[in-house]
Amino acid sequence: MTDLVRAETPVVMGVLNVTPDSFSDGGRYADLDAAVAHGVRLRSDGADLIDVGGESTRPGADRVDAETETARVLPVVRELSAAGIRVSIDTSRARVAEAVLAAGAYVVNDVSGGLADPDMARVVRDAGCPWVLMHWRGHSRGMRELATYTDVVAEVRDELSRRVDAALAAGVAADRIIVDPGLGFAKTAAHNWALSARLPELVDLGFPVLFGASRKSYLGRLLADPAGEPRPTAGREAATVATSVLAVAAGAWGVRVHDVRATADALAVWRATGSPRLATAHGARRATESPTEAATGGTRRAETATGGTRPAEAATGTSGGDR
Repeated sequence: MTDLVRAETPVVMGVLNVTPDSFSDGGRYADLDAAVAHGVRLRSDGADLIDVGGESTRPGADRVDAETETARVLPVVRELSAAGIRVSIDTSRARVAEAVLAAGAYVVNDVSGGLADPDMARVVRDAGCPWVLMHWRGHSRGMRELATYTDVVAEVRDELSRRVDAALAAGVAADRIIVDPGLGFAKTAAHNWALSARLPELVDLGFPVLFGASRKSYLGRLLADPAGEPRPTAGREAATVATSVLAVAAGAWGVRVHDVRATADALAVWRATGSPRLATAHGARRATESPTEAATGGTRRAETATGGTRPAEAATGTSGGDR
């Protein structure tokens, strides 16, 4: 697992939603055979991890109970793991994570960063598995009202640091921790663009950063037609690939995407070109350095950005969690 967290090449996490209501592909892979076949396809397309989720976190989504979530994900994880495919579980429930880890999952991808279920730290610590701590302020039903920041990058960085400190205090090993800025979760489109533009500031926390912009609504608004109608999810792949390559060039450890092949191809080009870094990206990831130590290292800050977008309207409005 340490090898995965410290991978020298960008990690590609393929999205597999086994839900009826996820924003992009809800219902397409609710059947076990369809879900497993898609997971195998994502792996063959170049995914290092298949991220299996059984509860939608799109804006306004209602929660399902733990039994329903477990029933959706457990058979899929079991089948994929038996086929030798590395799986992560997208859940904020310790109970679900524990069951799925026992079935062969490698990573816990927790959109709540451990806030939704205090027992998650124990499960992760005991399993010794990597834990993705995403920036989160509340469940889908009410997260729009929580998208208030003075400086979104500084505040996300600070709140992620606190989640990392809590994980370390609970006994989770530093080299098992990955952080995620949580694009769209209690964030407007402007917040998402600022986090993208200043991603090196989050990389400088010293922990691997997972970046997930795939097909999200703020990309749809950026690519709106002349009448202002957002681009449908199926037409956001090129923009997703662009955000993923830029994130990796800024120092991201990995990207979470629906269309694995296009992203894997683009990253192959990036590597063949010498893995160039953006001018604002600096310093290697240091998974054993604490957030407090990293914060005293003289972080260079890129200019605050609310877009760099074509229409000014694309940098406004609330972007949902879109999962």
